[in-house]
Amino acid sequence: MKHIHIIGIGGTFMGGVAAIAKEAGFKVTGCDAKMYPPMSTQLKALGIDVHEGFDAAQLDTFQADVYVIGNVAKRGMDVIEAVLNRGLPYISGPQWLAENVLHHHWVLAVAGTHGKTTTASMLAWVLEYAGLAPGFLIGGVPQNFSVSARLPQAPEQDPHSKSPFFVVEADEYDTAFFDKRSKFIHYRPRTCILNNLEFDHADIFADLVAIQTQFHHLVRTVPSEGLIACNGTEQSLRDTLAKGCWTPVEFFGGENNWQIGEVDSDGSFDVLFEGKKAGRVAWQIIGEHNRMNALAVIAAARHAGVDIQTACEALSQFKNVKRRMETKGVVNGVTVYDDFAHHPTAIATTVAGLRQKVGSGRILAVLEPRSNTMKLGTMKDALPESLKEADHVFCYAGGLDWDVAEALAPLGNKLYVNRDFDAFMAEIIHHAQSGDHILVMSNGGFGGIHDKLLSALAK
Repeated sequence: MKHIHIIGIGGTFMGGVAAIAKEAGFKVTGCDAKMYPPMSTQLKALGIDVHEGFDAAQLDTFQADVYVIGNVAKRGMDVIEAVLNRGLPYISGPQWLAENVLHHHWVLAVAGTHGKTTTASMLAWVLEYAGLAPGFLIGGVPQNFSVSARLPQAPEQDPHSKSPFFVVEADEYDTAFFDKRSKFIHYRPRTCILNNLEFDHADIFADLVAIQTQFHHLVRTVPSEGLIACNGTEQSLRDTLAKGCWTPVEFFGGENNWQIGEVDSDGSFDVLFEGKKAGRVAWQIIGEHNRMNALAVIAAARHAGVDIQTACEALSQFKNVKRRMETKGVVNGVTVYDDFAHHPTAIATTVAGLRQKVGSGRILAVLEPRSNTMKLGTMKDALPESLKEADHVFCYAGGLDWDVAEALAPLGNKLYVNRDFDAFMAEIIHHAQSGDHILVMSNGGFGGIHDKLLSALAK
């Protein structure tokens, strides 16, 4: 049994790699700094031994055949310097996945600045519902599956074989300290969704053009017999394809191949293909962005052999993803939500979606600017506009070097900022009243704020 030791195992991607490797028969161990759900609980359930910290001593404890290095790992870390100095074999997570799992599968990749996790979860579920039993690796936990990653399974119609399909969330972030290409360059998809493209990841990309270059590298890897399902309303994506495209493209959104038809008040909508009604998605998932995600999924699934009606039926039973507008609890009439939003566009979309759901109910937006882009303050000027639909905004300033209060000053007296976590919590509780909706937005654990809020509200 080959042993892999994953450095940076706590991230959603590397945690997924760990789960797949374990299922494939590898001995898996790993290390990371602090861990938090859902990855911490998933790894524990899998029986994977996780070492806390990036010290070199762990290399004597975990003598692996190869060290799989996540992009959280940096030069200067003791464990990384030791791997290099000892000449130990190492590989990046995306390359390990490509060489050990993806190379003989029909890969369906979901790329874009926003919505990758939700869209990949939808796509995996549609293929599952259609009996195709796909493998998947997703940067979150789809509630239709309860795990973030698995190998392809045996389809019901052919129990003696394994599904050829594998859905992967295709991240544009860089691969590792020794491979600065985007992760998705390794995946070589046959079916590729391009959901949207905005400037993000200011810590590694200089501007939008730099990201477009990486997206075009991805486009170059899709075969001429494949399919690209592309958001037709995004000029940045059209400009990317204009650099050269050798694959059939179906555009979704706007007046393109795939369109959103009549939308009901509960979020259900008609699906139009080439101008004609082709199906209906009957769900209670809010937001125009999710309807666009659904169109992309239906197009991609159709390329894999799933008819439109079956795809619509599957989406009607889609349960969304943990940490995507997930209701954490209701106490004394106050509802607490958890959402992963960490980019101004995603924040605006999330708040607008909740506003559509709750009408005139008060929204208390609770934000932790934690992503690398947010920590740099690159998009701070866009934050006030993204939060304008909230009734009160609470922004935690711990760990930030820029002046949050100054940047969010346009929000006026509905803004509260503090670096002290306990005082920050107390102010939210002080403001909350029955009928309120507390929307917590962070791409980290946020100090377990959701459960702490619910506990405090109960008192």
